[in-house]
Amino acid sequence: MLAKGRPVLLNMARHRRAAPMIMLPFGPVIVLLSALLAGCVSLPAEPDGGTLRDGFELVGRVAVRHAGEGASVRIAWRHRSGSDELLVTSALGQGIARLTRRNGIVKLVTADQTEYEAFEAESLTERVLGWRIPLAGLPDWVQGRADPARPARIARDARSRLSKLEQDGWRVEYLEYTEARPSKLRLSRADLEIRLVVDEWTGPQRSRARSE
Repeated sequence: MLAKGRPVLLNMARHRRAAPMIMLPFGPVIVLLSALLAGCVSLPAEPDGGTLRDGFELVGRVAVRHAGEGASVRIAWRHRSGSDELLVTSALGQGIARLTRRNGIVKLVTADQTEYEAFEAESLTERVLGWRIPLAGLPDWVQGRADPARPARIARDARSRLSKLEQDGWRVEYLEYTEARPSKLRLSRADLEIRLVVDEWTGPQRSRARSE
């Protein structure tokens, strides 16, 4: 689908000074990365009071390096079996963007409310932001497993946890776990590297425990 307009790109130099993480790509990359997690931006509450069913919510920090340039942002991500919602913000809450997936349609809304739509996220984010976000496989990867629907090569550590994963042209390295869940990941493809640090995680088990 065609975009309704052109995105407004943020001043990456400003984000360089503000962001405490690794510096990452300039240009369009910050537009999406800035919407996922900022401390001052949160996902809206769900009608059922926030109980998670067959999904998870996480917040964290993302650092991207692409073509020799870099930027860092915060993210907030709500995943369900049939939908995703990612908010991206800078460390100061600037440059908000929103990436959503519902009913087989992926939509990206930039800071100036320009909307873009496609049937999958990787081509859409590459076209609008200049780099890819692997939304199709990422829900499984952040949980320390491969997507069972597609071929994958995996390696495990001494505790039988996933240490490396290759799937859909991506290489995922698990740098650290907190209890049973991955807390630091590195994703790479060609000249693109994405580092994700998960600061908070809410999963189905915790949600059920709170509701009992």
